[in-house]
Amino acid sequence: MTEEQIRKHIYTVVMNKVQEQDESRRKEALQEFMTVTATATGDVTAEKVAEMVPPLMENLYDKWIGMFIDRLLETAPRDALQLLCDGTQDNDAALLLAYIMFLESERMEEQTDKDLREYGREMSGTDEMGDIAADYIRSRMAAMADKAQNKQ
Repeated sequence: MTEEQIRKHIYTVVMNKVQEQDESRRKEALQEFMTVTATATGDVTAEKVAEMVPPLMENLYDKWIGMFIDRLLETAPRDALQLLCDGTQDNDAALLLAYIMFLESERMEEQTDKDLREYGREMSGTDEMGDIAADYIRSRMAAMADKAQNKQ
């Protein structure tokens, strides 16, 4: 496999998982998350946050997945990458787990917080909305990690 093929495969596997929910399910999940975590005080706030959290094809997800792929290509041996990109369910799950671990690194925690705060400020004029979005995205990533780990 060429580096471009590896990049494309990893991007597709991760983005497909991130995109798993349609827009109405995404908003519903956001509202449920805010109810469980008590981060929203009413339907208006929940709706506002649901609109503020970036749709799944937004540039933030592209950016973070791109950073993951860059780091993986810098650190993993080529033969290991080719094995991970064989298209099997187990190796796709392993890629997702690696992505989750990457997002949980201190560097990426800081990066996602910074990006979400910036995005929240742009959309709402306050940091609070970015913080709520960050918490939701972290909970989605944790759920993805659990699901991927159970497939192994």
